Amino acid sequence: MLTIHDLCVSYGESQVLWDVGLHVPAGQVVCLMGRNGVGKTTLLKSVMGLLKPRTGAITFRDRPLTALSSDRRARQGIGYVPQGREIFPDMTVLENLRIGLIAQGLPTATIPDDIFELFPGLQTMLHRKGGYLSGGQQQQLAIARALVTRPQLLLLDEPTEGIQPSIILEIEAIIQRLKEAGNMAILLVEQYVEFASRLADHVFVMEQGSIVLEGKLDDMSDADLQRYLAF
Repeated sequence: MLTIHDLCVSYGESQVLWDVGLHVPAGQVVCLMGRNGVGKTTLLKSVMGLLKPRTGAITFRDRPLTALSSDRRARQGIGYVPQGREIFPDMTVLENLRIGLIAQGLPTATIPDDIFELFPGLQTMLHRKGGYLSGGQQQQLAIARALVTRPQLLLLDEPTEGIQPSIILEIEAIIQRLKEAGNMAILLVEQYVEFASRLADHVFVMEQGSIVLEGKLDDMSDADLQRYLAF
C-alpha cells in the first residue's frame, strides 16, 4: 500500500531523515517506534505532503506521490491524524467531522453510521465544541474525522499521547477492528512497547533519522529495545 525508498528530508540546512525505507502492506498495522526527536513525525508529514523530501521516493498503491499536494494525497485515500490531534476547537464535533467530508468533495453528505458505531460517545456530543472535549475525546474525534474520508492508508501519530488509560484501550480496540476489517493499511507512530506489541504486524525502529531495527517486535531483543526505546 505504501512504500518509501531512500527518503532524505531536511528542515532548512538541518537534515532529519537519512535514507529511510519502509513499507506498509494492505490490511496490516506497521508501527514506527523511537524516542522523541528521531524523525517519526517528520516521516509522516513527508508521506502526507506537508514536507518536501530532498531525495527519495514515496509510492502509494504503486503510484508516486512526490508531485501531489497534501490535499490531493488525501483524496487519493490517505488519512492523517497528527500528533496533538489538531481538531478545530471552536467548531462543534459535527462540524469537525464534516471537514472530512468537505475534504473529499462531499459537503452535503451525511456522516456514515459506522463512524458512530466505532465512536458512540461522539454521537452524544455532536453540538459540543471540540475545545470543550477531554483529551481522549479529542483524540477520538481526530481519528473519526480521518476515517470519514474513507482512507485506504491511515497515518496515526502517537494516538496514546497524554490519553487516560481507559481511552487508550478504546483506541486500541478501534485500531484492532480496522485491522480485522482488512481493507486498510495503518502506519502507527508509537512509543509504548506494550501498546505496539498488541497491534503491530511489523515494526520499524528509528534512531537519529535512520531505521536501525526492523521486524516483528517479539523477535527483537530486550537489549536492542532498551537501547533504542528507553528514556
